[in-house]
Amino acid sequence: MAHPLEDTLIAKQIAPTAMRLLVLDVLLRHPAALSLADVERLLGQADRITVHRTLKTFTEKGLLHRVEDGSGAVKYALCEPGCTPELHHDLHVHFFCTRCRHTTCLPAVPVPAIRLPGAFRVQETSLVMKGLCERCAAA
Repeated sequence: MAHPLEDTLIAKQIAPTAMRLLVLDVLLRHPAALSLADVERLLGQADRITVHRTLKTFTEKGLLHRVEDGSGAVKYALCEPGCTPELHHDLHVHFFCTRCRHTTCLPAVPVPAIRLPGAFRVQETSLVMKGLCERCAAA
């Protein structure tokens, strides 16, 4: 019987290599969205190019979504169930804490539909709110 992490990768048609399993484990253990540098730091000794390619593959296969939170580094978060390479169902608000600098997915808070004028065609939508997260606001 395969390991649950392997099953997750196989379900997304991703070959379960040792590095991919390690990266998935790191992402599952951390609720905040992580940058490439975050993943590298949490893995310890890891080849930057391999980690970058792993994150790219996970995104292309619908396992991760990218979050551009204005911090200067793209962050990655696990997708909601049902995401595919063609269609991500992760249209939710992200929250960037200006104190701890963590970016959190808020899947219960959908991005509102916005009607654009004329011939504008949306290709991507994201909404990042900034302020203090629950932990920092309570401190």
